[in-house]
Amino acid sequence: MQQYEPERLSPARAAAVRRSLRSGRAALTRRSLLRTATGGALAAGGLGALTGCGIPAAGKSEGGVPAEDHSKDEKQVRFSNWTEYMDVDDSGRRHPTLEAFTERTGVEVTYTEDINDNSEFFGKIQPQLAAGQETGRDIVVLTDWLAARLIRLGWVQKLDPANLPHAFANLSPQFRTPDWDPGRAYSYPWQGISAVIAYNKKALDGTEVTSVSDLLDDPKLKGRVGFLTEMRDTVGMMLLDMGKDPARFSDDDYDAAIDRLQKGVDRGQIRRFTGNDYTSDLSKGDLAACLAWAGDVVQLKADNPDIDFVIPDSGYVTSSDNMLIPNKARHKTNAERLIDYYYEPGPAAELAAYINFVCPVDGVKDDLAKLDEEAADNPLIIPDQAMQAKSHSFRSLSAEEETACEEKFAKLTGA
Repeated sequence: MQQYEPERLSPARAAAVRRSLRSGRAALTRRSLLRTATGGALAAGGLGALTGCGIPAAGKSEGGVPAEDHSKDEKQVRFSNWTEYMDVDDSGRRHPTLEAFTERTGVEVTYTEDINDNSEFFGKIQPQLAAGQETGRDIVVLTDWLAARLIRLGWVQKLDPANLPHAFANLSPQFRTPDWDPGRAYSYPWQGISAVIAYNKKALDGTEVTSVSDLLDDPKLKGRVGFLTEMRDTVGMMLLDMGKDPARFSDDDYDAAIDRLQKGVDRGQIRRFTGNDYTSDLSKGDLAACLAWAGDVVQLKADNPDIDFVIPDSGYVTSSDNMLIPNKARHKTNAERLIDYYYEPGPAAELAAYINFVCPVDGVKDDLAKLDEEAADNPLIIPDQAMQAKSHSFRSLSAEEETACEEKFAKLTGA
């Protein structure tokens, strides 16, 4: 097991933390920010994925530390999640899928929306985990880079496949083999996050945008293009456009991507690097096209018929928020039963209909169509096989790589 030692952030990585908290995916509270920006009522796109705190390089972990499992005697499970990340009824106080799970199993769910960003939550649970103590939680939902860190540190428990038949069978292929948890021994995705190209048809006025190269090279778009403040999304999409795999890039590949983006900045082609605040600029037409998060695009399209998206032929970048069971959790079996429950098509469809993120569960389309035909036909929520094949993940970075990458990205964005 890797010994945990508090990291001293470099100035660039500290700036990345501030940038992400201020305007990136970590600044969101799911629907709330987008509702303010657009007047809509459904899901905002980004997830809390700070790029500023380095993750250990992918590698073998000795596994987590179990505690005595009280699942049989204590019919409960304690679930910590992000805000606005669960279905609710019209009253806004009840969670139908959780209640259905309790009715079926007799297991009461204590559901807490106490995750506002990855780094802040890590600070809450790190002292207990480092000391070998219970966190008071049986399931936590963390973005992939932090999930990778906890797995590497040996702070989460290995899952029992016998309790996860639906999860094992129905996990979408695009989420099956992250380099930080091959085979999903320690985690299962809660929802996926995709970076795509969004555009305002009215603002484009006939100009065609199909690739990142179009964003950077078409003079008709000068000063009306946006890229994201999230390093992995912007650089990942740039690498794909250059024919490189974000899961296997070299230092030279990364530098070439930064250099190409820098030229776009120097020429005035790129208007600015944005967090979720691109939603307002895109809707108004101040941005003609930009990199965007799929969940945002779902709502923007619903509110504005001029908004649409494109998946480049080169592919797109996907990350995920993931369910994990911390060390010393008292109700491991109950937690696994709840994880597995959300991989049944019915509950997965109910969740997808409400939150509109990328559903990581295969076989939900028919159930979702009964609830929301538009959502069932939306590839940003239910990717078809062709779209899944275009999905790519950004590889794990060591702390040293993270520092170097963030320094270069901070210089590019002026952070």
